[in-house]
Amino acid sequence: MSTELLVGGRIYTPASTTATAIAVENGVISWIGEDRAARALHPDAQVTDLDGAFVAPAFVDTHVHLSATGLALTGLDLSGPRDAVVATLQGTLGDAVLARGWDDTTWEAPLLRTDLPADRVIYAARIDEHSAQASTALRALVPDLAGLAGYSPDGPLTAAAHHAVRAAAIAALSDSQITAAQTAALEAAARSGIAAVHENSGPDIAGERDFALLAGIEHPVHVRRYWGEPARDADHAREILARTGADGLAGDLFVDGSLGSHTALLHEPYADADTRGVSYLDDETVANHIAACTEAGIQAGFHAIGDAAMSRIVAGLVAAAERFGGPRVASCTHRIEHAEMVTAEQARLLGDLGVNASMQPLFDAFWGGPDGMYALRLGTDRAAALNDFALLARNAVPLALSSDSPVTPLDPWATVRAATQHHTPGSSISPRAAFAAATRGAWRAGGVRDGVAGTLVPGAPATFAVWDADELVVRAPSDAVQRWSTDPRAGVAPLPDLSPGARLPRCLRTVIDGRTVFAA
Repeated sequence: MSTELLVGGRIYTPASTTATAIAVENGVISWIGEDRAARALHPDAQVTDLDGAFVAPAFVDTHVHLSATGLALTGLDLSGPRDAVVATLQGTLGDAVLARGWDDTTWEAPLLRTDLPADRVIYAARIDEHSAQASTALRALVPDLAGLAGYSPDGPLTAAAHHAVRAAAIAALSDSQITAAQTAALEAAARSGIAAVHENSGPDIAGERDFALLAGIEHPVHVRRYWGEPARDADHAREILARTGADGLAGDLFVDGSLGSHTALLHEPYADADTRGVSYLDDETVANHIAACTEAGIQAGFHAIGDAAMSRIVAGLVAAAERFGGPRVASCTHRIEHAEMVTAEQARLLGDLGVNASMQPLFDAFWGGPDGMYALRLGTDRAAALNDFALLARNAVPLALSSDSPVTPLDPWATVRAATQHHTPGSSISPRAAFAAATRGAWRAGGVRDGVAGTLVPGAPATFAVWDADELVVRAPSDAVQRWSTDPRAGVAPLPDLSPGARLPRCLRTVIDGRTVFAA
């Protein structure tokens, strides 16, 4: 029986605001306290000097796409102006290329089919992953493409047409290319202080081959796999789960698309386009899926960004509560990905039914504000109400923070900071609440409700990250009073300074169940 004793650090634990040492024994935290007592109580331990580093629970990212993330990490960068994107695509090498990241919000012209080399299979996804441009060679692999919703002969493809060319592009990849991409993404997660990720897959995202290959990868970063396929009834839900080996029928089960691609489903038209978006699932399908999963005791969930999509899901949840009772619905910990447009009444209902909101604060950081993409698509008034973390927190909606990687990067401290720095006053949450949503709340969103996961307390799994961080502070929760304190007598465990411009922590070591999986 061996014990590692880490001393000389700053430990983020609810047990103490002055802890500097932590003991790990057989993959479990056995003791937390101060250095002098630590050395006296563990005379035979292997001692690691933290040299002032900050130790905190490792993060959980509740919404990722691992193959796409790995391909983005190792592939082409399509960010930047239109001319640069076209030049990058024109210079591509290889028979099949999957690239992503272009953002046409400020472009004067769209990305066209003729901008891509015609003779190679090239799939170039928009940054939100809900539209893409496809080369002539790729389009030819989908014989009925012109008859699908969202088809454009030269412009970007959306809806069913987009899903079809994405499937054809993925089919052109070998098994080894897919597993290499998935492994690269998991390694990137470990380097970022992330101990677990939730893969959000489905028939219209990466397909069953990709999903099955992920199940075969042995990696210390925990992976919870969600499969987005609607169930007709309880038996059908069980059959899907058995067929795919999924952990839940949630994740990116699309009710709608995205605001950037004009495919999020809205009650009122977009401000810059004559459309209300795209509907992938009707009221009956949504309600049946929730009822089927509730009856079978399976975690259900959906992708929803537009207000009309959210209304459809809430109606289905209310119907399930009327049929099975609120406690039974809540026991399934159903979840909604994104949940960007939520009313006060909907927030109250989601809180009452224990529905998790898996949200991406960097969406607001990237696209919020009066001059951002949201305001362009919706107008400033509607845009200002998006991603209201405070509204959901006030209504006891369980929050989990994530990246939707590769849409936004695997950067958990930037994610936490974005939740505390919302463009709209009153929509932020405190650093402590945001950090909890990215750790303890994220474990709970994946069904881990043992009371200790995502915390550093004796008896908890030794799953933590060690960070090079500057001064630790405590911030008052009020947006109106930006008070900071470094005094331990505040009685609240301090966190790194997340104010704008402050240096974010750098990961030095990631430990999962007592095993070091990354060391800088």
